[in-house]
Amino acid sequence: MTILETHHLRKIYGAGETEVRALDGVDLSVEKGEFVAVVGTSGSGKSTLLHMLGGLDHPTSGTVTVDGRDLFSLKDEALTIFRRRKIGFVFQSYNLVPVLNVRENIVLPIQLDGGKPDESYVGEIIETLGLGSKLQNLPGNLSGGQQQRVAIARALVSKPAIILADEPTGNLDSVTSQDVMGLLKVTSEKFTQTIVMITHNEEIAQMADRIVRIEDGRIFPSGGTPGTVCAIPSPERNTPQSSSRDTRG
Repeated sequence: MTILETHHLRKIYGAGETEVRALDGVDLSVEKGEFVAVVGTSGSGKSTLLHMLGGLDHPTSGTVTVDGRDLFSLKDEALTIFRRRKIGFVFQSYNLVPVLNVRENIVLPIQLDGGKPDESYVGEIIETLGLGSKLQNLPGNLSGGQQQRVAIARALVSKPAIILADEPTGNLDSVTSQDVMGLLKVTSEKFTQTIVMITHNEEIAQMADRIVRIEDGRIFPSGGTPGTVCAIPSPERNTPQSSSRDTRG
């Protein structure tokens, strides 16, 4: 089942000699439960793509469909509600609310939507991410890796159609990065959670199910010409275990 699909997606800034094609006709599809890494250098368009996939910015042309809905056919308020319910975000900078404790940060998206958390599911997420002993802590009292775990839990709690991760290990050391990636892999498999992650780190990208490469706003197949989705299966490896001990891209 296809959860995410883009069709001829373009984002153009400026005109004439100053024109910049941040995205230049991107066609991409992601299946339910798939963990996809979008890899590209700085300025390749990967951050712009992520913003389009999450409905955070509007394309110049083309479509983005998430869970059967064309994002940009929705009016602003409807798009905000859809995004809150169907799209989870994990950012490099965590974006936790500093005055809320860990548990309050995790359930915040559901409370903003006027709903009540599924306590059994919340408990399962907390256990999976090893956060049980940290629920009363404020974000400022957590390590970077622990804060990113909270951000992952927050992204999962509303059972979104897709999670978009923006350089989720960018502020972490190599050991903690591997731990966080292991947790993303575990949550993808355990909760059949679809994840699209952008990164410039080739080693990190290898932990995904599939790698998509983007340069100059275009998707490149391996060793071919631009315009086709690159589907490079990552090498098989043992899934790392979670440790409970503890403007254009």
